[in-house]
Amino acid sequence: MDMQLKGRGVIVTGASKGLGLEMARALAAEGADVLAVARSAESLEALAAEETAGSIHAHVCDMRDRRQVAGLVEAAVDRLGRLDVVVNNAGIAPAANFLEMDLAVYDEVMEVNVAALAVLSQAAGRHFVGAGQGGRIINVVSTSGILGKASLVAYSASKGAAIQMTKALAAEWARHDIQVNAIAPGAFATEAQAYVTQNPDVLAKRVRKIPARRMADPSEIGALTCYLASPLSKFVSGAVYVIDGGETAKQ
Repeated sequence: MDMQLKGRGVIVTGASKGLGLEMARALAAEGADVLAVARSAESLEALAAEETAGSIHAHVCDMRDRRQVAGLVEAAVDRLGRLDVVVNNAGIAPAANFLEMDLAVYDEVMEVNVAALAVLSQAAGRHFVGAGQGGRIINVVSTSGILGKASLVAYSASKGAAIQMTKALAAEWARHDIQVNAIAPGAFATEAQAYVTQNPDVLAKRVRKIPARRMADPSEIGALTCYLASPLSKFVSGAVYVIDGGETAKQ
């Protein structure tokens, strides 16, 4: 199926590794022009060098700096010629017992996972409305924002906030032809899960909780991302797409 993404301008934050990397690759493979955003210039340049149907452009940004985040829209228009889609994927997930957590860490999680999402979404929304073109915003949340997870209190709270922001923006911006949706991944075998994937006993315990009895490959998030970025999903807004092998469904 043609996702009709050829020539579309897309921002993907947190694109240097993990799910962000795979989403950027999938979008570019469908012909989109992608501004791949992260703090690691070296990883981004390697991604930008890949040959795809579209193009990938590296852009270094610290998501804790609101001025840099707000500037991503202008950077995308300058580099890509247009902006049609924003994928808010960047996030941090420090694990800690909340009784012992330094609240400065909590503040940083909220800054990266919630405030940066709000800043970039607002900037993109203003651009879409000003251009009279409509647009797409895709927020990568987590099943932790649905169920809540011990030792991930700050992360769970931040992703719960991102889910509600997704729904509220969808309701507010539908009249402007701006669709806002979320993807809530469960257990994906990314670098961040190396402790799990590289320890057979830990991995076996983890997959027993998943009805599909496996962790997902990071590339499995690509097709859903492309659909939500595509004109084919024009009437889809305010939805949270869980992709977790059935883990939250059994709760």
